Formats: sequence, C-alpha cells, structure tokens
Amino acid sequence: MTKYVIGPDVALRLAHEEAVIPDEHQVLAPALLRSQLLALLYQAVRSGEMTKKDAERQLNYVRGLRIRLLGDRVLQAVAWKVADQLGWPDTFDAEYVALTQLQADAFITLDVELAHAVKDLVRIAPIEALS
Repeated sequence: MTKYVIGPDVALRLAHEEAVIPDEHQVLAPALLRSQLLALLYQAVRSGEMTKKDAERQLNYVRGLRIRLLGDRVLQAVAWKVADQLGWPDTFDAEYVALTQLQADAFITLDVELAHAVKDLVRIAPIEALS
C-alpha cells in the first residue's frame, strides 16, 4: 500500500473531478486540512468563483474520502523544525511535509513553488499517482 499526503489543493481537485482513489493507496493529511478546506471553499463562494451548493458538494465529497487525519505532538514538533529549517513564517505547509516524513511515501501538491521548496525533504508525486 502506497501512502500519500495530500494538500488542500489536491483534495479540492479530487472533489471537483469526483475522483475515485484505488484501495491500494492510503491518503493522509494533517488534521488542519478540514479547516483549510472550509476556508478555501468559503472564500470561493464569497468571491463568486462557485456557488454555495457546489462548495457544499465538494466539501461533502472530501468528507467521504478515506483520508486519515493526523495531528499529534510529534507531527507538530517535526513541522516546527521543517518550518524553521525553511525559514517559513508559519507551520501550515510544514505539517504536510512533516507528515510525509513521518508516515508517507510521497507528498502530492499542485503548488509548484511548495513542491520545489520541499523536494529535498520529501518525495513529491503527481496527482495522477492517485489514479
């Protein structure tokens, strides 16, 4: 079983495409994924990029995915170190990197800059790896 950490951008793309993740993959994310998704969808509705109905549909889709959400002390401590090492102003993205380091085979993000920044710390996989 291949374990992938996904960012909120990937979760939203999966929801938009209503993708089905094969059983041979396990999807992981920090517990903060829930709050980030809610915020991103709320912003999209407020800006007129999507309807509230579409946002609720995407949120319900993501809630239905088999995503193991984690957020323990060890993850937070490693995230702190990653953020400090990379000179980041917060630990949000660092939690995804830390979780990949601790429990996954690769990190999937659509953010090219983030992928480039962490490529020496974790393996980066394309979203197509989930299909």
